[in-house]
Amino acid sequence: MPELPEVEIVKQSLDKKIKFQKINKVLVRNRNLRLKVPKNFELILKNKKINKISRKSKYLIFNLTKNTFLIMHLGMSGTIHLNSNKNSNSTNTSFYGSLSLPKKHNHIVFFFKKFQLIYNDPRRFGFIKIINSKKKLGIFFNRVGPEPLDNKFKINYICDYFRGKKKCIKSFLLDQKFVSGIGNIYASEILNYSKINPFKQAKKLSTIEIKKIKYFSKFVLNKAIQKGGSSIRNFKNTKGNSGNYQNNFKVYQRENLNCLNKSCHGKIIKKNISKRSTFFCNNCQN
Repeated sequence: MPELPEVEIVKQSLDKKIKFQKINKVLVRNRNLRLKVPKNFELILKNKKINKISRKSKYLIFNLTKNTFLIMHLGMSGTIHLNSNKNSNSTNTSFYGSLSLPKKHNHIVFFFKKFQLIYNDPRRFGFIKIINSKKKLGIFFNRVGPEPLDNKFKINYICDYFRGKKKCIKSFLLDQKFVSGIGNIYASEILNYSKINPFKQAKKLSTIEIKKIKYFSKFVLNKAIQKGGSSIRNFKNTKGNSGNYQNNFKVYQRENLNCLNKSCHGKIIKKNISKRSTFFCNNCQN
């Protein structure tokens, strides 16, 4: 699943490509996504102009005319493809997919003057939702916690949230109600930078450790964005460029390799937390 940095890269790229473009037509081939696509979906979006593309957590937000918002979440396997009308098989954006347009699972097509935007999702865990006011948009996002890049992600907020909680810190970093945008990859990286054992109970974290989590959450995500995201399975942005933050991984997918932290002679080990692979050092994160 794409995490905040990958969604941010695609947001930036899409905003350059489709900002101020008008949706001429929408074709829905399959309405049975995670949330069922409503019958009036095509009619609502026809002739709407895209003012900008924004992002909240792992969600893309298409800001349209007439106070209309289109929310897109890619789920586990969703991909976005931009095809020129002159070549219906080429694509220059992909989330964990190939550079050519898949032959199957192209559920929704947005037609613009010179190109098409296609939503593809084999597992159909993603969704697309229309919201017709800023107030309702705010209510929708009340379900997610602040991002590490948000000023609301403060030390006092974290300390209050962790008070008396027995759940381990790795699980909390994946809990979108606590902090949004972090997924499995970056949670492992953040905890290694912080030198905190992922199994440690949240209530047992010291103030210094909480300060490290706050700092390195922002540090890791910003660094990943600067590197264009992580290309674990051929992630591409809308220019067809791979992210390369995977070249900076300290622990993720580095099982049995030496820890990269200075003066540490430990090895990276892999264990499961809530059925998710977790990578950490057996020495400096002990």
